[in-house]
Amino acid sequence: MSDGTFEKFKFTGNAKEWFGIWIVNILLSIVTIGIYSAWAKVRTKKYFANHTYVADRNFDYHATGKQILIGRLIVIGGYILFNIVLIALPILGLFLVLGLIAVMPWLIVRSIAFNARMTSFSNVRFNFLGTAGKAFLVFFIYPILTALTAYTTAPFLSRAVQRFTINNYRLGTASFNFDSAIGPFYKAFLAAIAWFVVAGGLGMIVTGFNFLEFASAMENAENNPEAIGPIIGMFYLLLFVAVLPAAMIYYAMIRNTIFNAATLEGGHRFNSTVTAGKMLWLAISNLVVVVCTLGLMLPWAQVRMSKYLAENTDLIPGGSLDDFIGTQQKETSALGDAFTDLEGIDVGMPI
Repeated sequence: MSDGTFEKFKFTGNAKEWFGIWIVNILLSIVTIGIYSAWAKVRTKKYFANHTYVADRNFDYHATGKQILIGRLIVIGGYILFNIVLIALPILGLFLVLGLIAVMPWLIVRSIAFNARMTSFSNVRFNFLGTAGKAFLVFFIYPILTALTAYTTAPFLSRAVQRFTINNYRLGTASFNFDSAIGPFYKAFLAAIAWFVVAGGLGMIVTGFNFLEFASAMENAENNPEAIGPIIGMFYLLLFVAVLPAAMIYYAMIRNTIFNAATLEGGHRFNSTVTAGKMLWLAISNLVVVVCTLGLMLPWAQVRMSKYLAENTDLIPGGSLDDFIGTQQKETSALGDAFTDLEGIDVGMPI
């Protein structure tokens, strides 16, 4: 049973150290025409994993640049072949499109599994056991059904994605579990929509912005270029006033819901306390500083956000973490060789 002790996550990276790695990653990626970006990705993930701690134990990332590069070459090669066939043999291209739809769930599962298995906590690897069949339902069928309901059931889709991802995660042999009522998802969804409608509506009234005028001005930009600037300015102002705060409200509420409803086998629980106001302040101030420094302060912004998220995330152990980690290390030691045969395919699915 948990004694109620909160083990806070912490991020120990610093902007100066990360800037040195970040700038080298960019320069080498440019010099090698993007080839080094595979190794840059590994260095990035490894840095942020190594500097994230909980209960004095840190995470690690074990993939190699070669694995990432091979995965990218496979995807790029497939994309080029697909387009060649689509142009040369359109009828065959149609079957390739259907084939791509059929293989996408497998790629999604493969990507999540790769990232999971390449990540460890206190020398214990994560794992992902989701199936392509379930991924097809969650990422293809459910979104179609959601669209048919005019997105009024979007919270159900969001919860389904989290259930599929979290419930198939493992730390060693210990399983994660996520089970939340639909209420918190609808609360976040409606809060974000309410902000967007109210703030956006007030913004349009105050600025006099009209979407029809905006569309007309964009279509006739060449004939009346002087009118474009003010209209585009008002459009981006509305984005900052309505869209960005709505996104932060939704993110903060959903993150807290997910962490607070997730458990790890052994009675271990989690806690998240981020707030929409703080997230919005960080997002806006980070953006302003990064833009004003032409991107050079991006490492500072990344470290700043990572520190905030870590400081507002807790692990609530259900017992001795030493015993738990020791058991997982013993039970999974024979699985080490299984982590070396993956292609490194990454289709961008978050984990």
